[in-house]
Amino acid sequence: EDVDIPSRRVLITGATGLLGRAVFKEFNENNWNAVGCGYRRAQPRFEQINLLDSIAVHDIIHDFQPHVIVHCAAERRPDVVESQPDAASQLNVAASGNLAKEAAGVGAFLIYISTDYVFDGTSPPYKETDVPNPLNLYGKTKLEGEKAVLENNEDAAVLRIPVLYGEVERLEESAVTVMFDKVQFSNKSANMDHWQQRFPTNVKDVATVCRQLAEKRMLDPSVKGTFHWSGNEQMTKYEMACAIADAFNLPSSHLRPITDCPVVGALRPRNAQLDCSKLEMLGIGQRTPFRAGIKESLWPFLVDKRWRQTVFH
Repeated sequence: EDVDIPSRRVLITGATGLLGRAVFKEFNENNWNAVGCGYRRAQPRFEQINLLDSIAVHDIIHDFQPHVIVHCAAERRPDVVESQPDAASQLNVAASGNLAKEAAGVGAFLIYISTDYVFDGTSPPYKETDVPNPLNLYGKTKLEGEKAVLENNEDAAVLRIPVLYGEVERLEESAVTVMFDKVQFSNKSANMDHWQQRFPTNVKDVATVCRQLAEKRMLDPSVKGTFHWSGNEQMTKYEMACAIADAFNLPSSHLRPITDCPVVGALRPRNAQLDCSKLEMLGIGQRTPFRAGIKESLWPFLVDKRWRQTVFH
């Protein structure tokens, strides 16, 4: 039998990661022919591609001829970037520039996923036109990646987003979900950062924004350049942990707010809130309320199954 394959083609890098899985799913379920690629965890579901291998990248793009490429692959852990700067720069900068060049070669619209960490967090909210000033090497490599993308492909888009959460395979996949064990094990007190202001954002919402942006671009070639998307609930990690406890009817008295600036690890901006009005004016966007999104993401990781009864009945 003839299988009806959608005519719109999208290639997603980093399709095995937290954001990439959501982006793949979003396009796949909305009448796009989606191909995902990954590296270590790719097989059997996704194409295995090393993005540092320029010939492999050239070949998959020329074979598949995508209309859109969503570039989710990155080294996104600030402390890892600090400890492995060369490898991080290869992936975040060099591979991104090369991908942009290859996208331009086949006329594909590239969406490069960037970060709120390009800003120093001293004067939020930040518009797309505000001057970046990254505090840590991760932010610097992502900013250099933005420049490499736009230099190699003036028709590309940069989408800056903040801290992400969603349906994780392991709690460590997100800086938000990783707190769940500390919330659940209430027999020992846990220090929680109550200094840095964050805007936790559901990967499903970012995936929807990517698809809407791609579909808008198919109709209007002027859709390009830099864009911001973010959840709109401002929370410290301490406040997120309390909200998680609340969502599952768990105690939170063992969580201790720490209001000092963190002294270990890469520097973080105090408040890098993104102004999202540019996308909103295009009619693009979706926001899942944090409590609803976090409950959906975390319930499979509940340790005490009795809580499930109280949460879901």
